[in-house]
Amino acid sequence: MTGALYRLPLRPELAGQEPYGAPQLDVPVRLNTNENPYPPPAGVVAAIAAAVAAAAAGLNRYPDRECAQLRSALADYLHAESGARLGPEQVWPANGSNEVMQQLLQAFGGPGRTALSFAPTYSMYPEYARNTFTEWVTGRRAADFSLDLDQALPLIERVQPSVLLLASPNNPTGTALPPEQLRAVLDAAPGLVVVDEAYAEFRRAGVPSAVQLLADHPQLVVTRTMSKAFALAGGRLGYLAASAEVVDGLRIVRLPYHLSAVSQATALAALAHSGELQAALEALRTERDATVRWLREQGLQAPDSEANFVLFGTFADRHAVWQGLVERGVLVRETGPDGWLRVSIGTAGEMAAFRAALTDLLGSDLIAHDQIERKNFRELQDVPGHHRPGSNEEGR
Repeated sequence: MTGALYRLPLRPELAGQEPYGAPQLDVPVRLNTNENPYPPPAGVVAAIAAAVAAAAAGLNRYPDRECAQLRSALADYLHAESGARLGPEQVWPANGSNEVMQQLLQAFGGPGRTALSFAPTYSMYPEYARNTFTEWVTGRRAADFSLDLDQALPLIERVQPSVLLLASPNNPTGTALPPEQLRAVLDAAPGLVVVDEAYAEFRRAGVPSAVQLLADHPQLVVTRTMSKAFALAGGRLGYLAASAEVVDGLRIVRLPYHLSAVSQATALAALAHSGELQAALEALRTERDATVRWLREQGLQAPDSEANFVLFGTFADRHAVWQGLVERGVLVRETGPDGWLRVSIGTAGEMAAFRAALTDLLGSDLIAHDQIERKNFRELQDVPGHHRPGSNEEGR
């Protein structure tokens, strides 16, 4: 067959699809991917470099495929961070919590099974389902972005999902799932309930982690990442906490030696210096709450956030606002229901630049104040917001 006539046997549902994400724009202030704006301190960089150098001496050998030392260290960290004592057999790491999620659907989803979530939420969830041949169903959140149990519980009963995905804090809204609502979902769900806690370390004091419920709920899975609070987005290390039986299911579908020796060494060194890496968390929480207050003072809406980002709006033409901010050197994320934008919390200087850019924009002819929709939270869409050029979603 000639090259001109040959067509690759791409899966039909992938035809015409764009790869996940988009190139970053070259602007002075990037506040669109929920990264920790503070790089690792020099001492931690040196410790990671030393750990990687030691691992490099044995790169002719495969890494520990069970990640035993790392799983033990992660269990210790969760005990210190959330108060839950887990065994290493209840923890499983991978290349970002993105890979953890995909492994979960490989093991517990698949043809003839359904995954369920409630929009707006993390835009990768339907892609995990698509990639694992799992049917995807999306329900609605309430107008204030909380989980509406009067709507959610009947939908769970009707759909009977094998995997239910709930982000807490939720992306892009920043809202947390109260423990009593999670318990109600756990009582109703027939399959796994996966609580995505990618931003858990940014929550306020007194807001519990779902990890504390693991002992009494064997169908519960809690996923975490070191990309955000640990300032380790480039390290690509995520993990979950669950029953040993859930972990054993993932061990079946994981690729051989899926987590490199370098990745394991990097994560272990970072965990040993967790206090230093997370020293800026309180400053980021303070900056987040100040950003919410400031946005409201401008006549905008901004729900309280437990994460390191804030959703704000609403605008008659959010893309015009997004573009106007880019032209003023600030990149935010165009995501969530129509009319809303999301800003990641950066350094004090970056947030000052954001405020100055938005103030200038709101006072311009491009975005007059009468174009700001000041009504109550609008009815939400059934699907997360679509991608715009230069506004790629973050990885975990």
